[in-house]
Amino acid sequence: MIPAVKYHSTLQALAAGQLIAYPTEAVWGLGCDPRNESSVNQLLELKQRDWRKGMIVVFSDYQQIAPIIEQLSDEQRQKLDDYWPGPNTLLVKHGGFFPDWVTGQREKIALRFSAHPGVQKLCQLAGPIISTSANLSGKPPCRHRWQVLSHFQHKVAAIAPGHCGTLAQPTSITDLETGQKIR
Repeated sequence: MIPAVKYHSTLQALAAGQLIAYPTEAVWGLGCDPRNESSVNQLLELKQRDWRKGMIVVFSDYQQIAPIIEQLSDEQRQKLDDYWPGPNTLLVKHGGFFPDWVTGQREKIALRFSAHPGVQKLCQLAGPIISTSANLSGKPPCRHRWQVLSHFQHKVAAIAPGHCGTLAQPTSITDLETGQKIR
């Protein structure tokens, strides 16, 4: 188990509405508090990403997104258990649980119940967070801490401890309702 004290500066940054970097299943991620519109806008600007694309949100247990889970059918809940926890991002109807600045005004949100121990610990301590690859739109994502330091050291307030997992590609994205694979 990763001690919470290792995440002190990362948690402080999130609480202050600042951006963070952290390792995920395949690449380094950039994140912030999805409830903080200013932080999300700052992240979108840094990434040079169109807000209408929406963002991925990672979490550490179903309770963190209970209102979304409650609206799903039994069959859809079973599918969640087949995919999660793990390196799978699912598009799920959010029913207004997340604001437009996270969803891009779409009826579905990209969610991932990560099995990466660092992401799990971070979300246990902070709640759900935005997860987007540490890169500028269209550029290769950072796979190592030194790359994050080189590209984002003065643009993020904290860098979480740990290393990326062994996944070769960023997580898949699948529509829970249709089963269509988006990425």
